[in-house]
Amino acid sequence: GRRIVSGSADKTIRVWDAETGQPLGEPLRGHTESVYSISFSPGGRRIVSGSADKTIRVWDAETGQPLGEPLQGHSWGVLSVSLSPDGRRIVSGSLDTTIQVWDAETGQPLGEPLRGHTQVVYSVSFSPDGRRIVSSSYDRTVRVWDAETGQPLGEPLRGHTASVNSVSFSPDSRWIVSGSDDKTIRLWDAETGQPLREPLRGHTQSVLSVSFSSDGRRIVSSSDDRTIQLWDAETGYAGYVGDNHRVVFGLNTDTIQLWNAGIRHTLEEQSHPNTHTVSTTTLNNVPDQVPLPQSNEPPNLIHSLHFPPGPHFAPPGFDDCELSEDGWVSSSDRLLYWVPPNNRHGLQSSHILTIPTNSHLRSTWIDFSHFCCGTDWTKCRK
Repeated sequence: GRRIVSGSADKTIRVWDAETGQPLGEPLRGHTESVYSISFSPGGRRIVSGSADKTIRVWDAETGQPLGEPLQGHSWGVLSVSLSPDGRRIVSGSLDTTIQVWDAETGQPLGEPLRGHTQVVYSVSFSPDGRRIVSSSYDRTVRVWDAETGQPLGEPLRGHTASVNSVSFSPDSRWIVSGSDDKTIRLWDAETGQPLREPLRGHTQSVLSVSFSSDGRRIVSSSDDRTIQLWDAETGYAGYVGDNHRVVFGLNTDTIQLWNAGIRHTLEEQSHPNTHTVSTTTLNNVPDQVPLPQSNEPPNLIHSLHFPPGPHFAPPGFDDCELSEDGWVSSSDRLLYWVPPNNRHGLQSSHILTIPTNSHLRSTWIDFSHFCCGTDWTKCRK
């Protein structure tokens, strides 16, 4: 994917270069309240956004210009939006407990609202074949709907014991994945509504977002516990984000982060125009995933203190470096150098592209070309 789109509590939408982290063009302005959800069209030509201002907007992804008038009909904020695979329909889920399908060209509602959830609708998504819509709610259920008629297909999917925050179809439309405040992830048969296995457990706080990889073999989840986990969709094993994986997520720190193990360059600082919490992000054309190492221990993005050998943190001649809580990097119990507090996260996660690139979570790289240790420190003096 070459672009990332983000929506923010500052009422704006921004498009970013996925390789450099630089903004592409000016912010997209039009919403009058927080932007809760955004989505690229399948071809990447349009952007759809949902907002606390009760409206949905469609934008030209290249020019940033709005396409037509806002879509109005919900009586409360719009928490989730999704485009059909053919780009002709939009589905939205709202605080008003309803789901609405819209004509993406005319902006007109297609039929009556889909009613069935008894609480806030947090997440909606079209199936890749365009035949169904899946939704999740604060009422602890997942529902599947006929995308043409708006009728519910079967009974609600029950199993979560708390709010269901996110749902997504597998690429072949056969499975549904859901993430909940009960800290679990569940897989469902999209046809029968039956659970496919025991819940996936590993997160220690609410699961905020779930999605399948483009090949359907992996599930990625993010959580209030500040971790991202990858799961094998067949076995349920959890593992780490590995080389060639790209995952984009929003933080409650005015930043977006793109995990890309292939990024190996220093990012220039810039001022970030968004001044509030980044509420949602997405990446178009997520590449296929590589084999997943099996592990039941989730990687902690903020407090991981061990570095595998690598040139970005280990001075020449030193291996298996570790960072202590007081900021010292050591190798075999030998103190090597001290890292200021604002650079420690970036040193641990230097493969992460952070937007804005002047965030305190930004990547940190160290130039060891003049590094001296032990008695060699005297060579630093000129």
